[in-house]
Amino acid sequence: MKTIKLNNGVEVPILGFGTFQITDPEEAEDAVRDAIQAGYRHIDTAQSYENEGAVGRGIATSGVDRKELFVTTKIWVENTSYKGVMSSFQRSLDRLGLKYVDLLLLHQPYNDTFGAWRALEELQKQGKVRAIGISNFSVEQAVNLAEFNDVTPQINQIEINPFQQQTNNIQALRDEGISLEAWAPFAEGKNDIFNNPVLTKIGDKYGKSVAQVILRWLIEQDIVVLAKSVKPERMRQNLDVFDFELTDDDKAQIATLNDGESQFFSHADPKMIKWMAGRRLEV
Repeated sequence: MKTIKLNNGVEVPILGFGTFQITDPEEAEDAVRDAIQAGYRHIDTAQSYENEGAVGRGIATSGVDRKELFVTTKIWVENTSYKGVMSSFQRSLDRLGLKYVDLLLLHQPYNDTFGAWRALEELQKQGKVRAIGISNFSVEQAVNLAEFNDVTPQINQIEINPFQQQTNNIQALRDEGISLEAWAPFAEGKNDIFNNPVLTKIGDKYGKSVAQVILRWLIEQDIVVLAKSVKPERMRQNLDVFDFELTDDDKAQIATLNDGESQFFSHADPKMIKWMAGRRLEV
């Protein structure tokens, strides 16, 4: 599979398996195992998904050597401080049953991000994390973090989909040496995306689904992308995106779908910040 090289030389499989909202332990374990056996080598979880234990069991029973896998987890807001990272990350490792993770992210740009980032830098030096990054940070927040710390974030995981294409932000982050990773590439089905006439027409031309067109569109931009499904057939279908290429006209048509707005919520909304600040994990 194609990989993206981060600014510290670590290579990330460009297509990963996301586990957000797969909360049933048995289902999550089965999904991760099925995904790895289908061919995924990049698995993404988070403290706030409350499924790290199940993800770890899926990895352990997959039959694939740990060294062949790229595993990501994320630090939740309540743990976003130096001490919070140091204590909660070890618990994440214990739940995952791993000695290290390949990528550790600050999940949201709130709380003591500077203290937390310095903890990530330390964990990276200790070899417990191969790459460190951020998630849902604006360009301004990412640059601020990079300029006043020793290590520039290796990646920023943000919402990118045909309705929220982030074109200017992508280039600005790349100018800082920060790679991009897309969550919610299908906008969780919002705006009837799977029946969108522009995407459907492009898919029909290549004998591909709308989901495959979207994944291909992101891959051709060198954006790491996370696809999620609990159905093995759909997992395999989402991997089958390396045998066609979009034309410039295809890309121009997809560009017309961009409305420049999140399909979910604004990370600058005080109500959302307060909600995240008040959320306490059960794990």
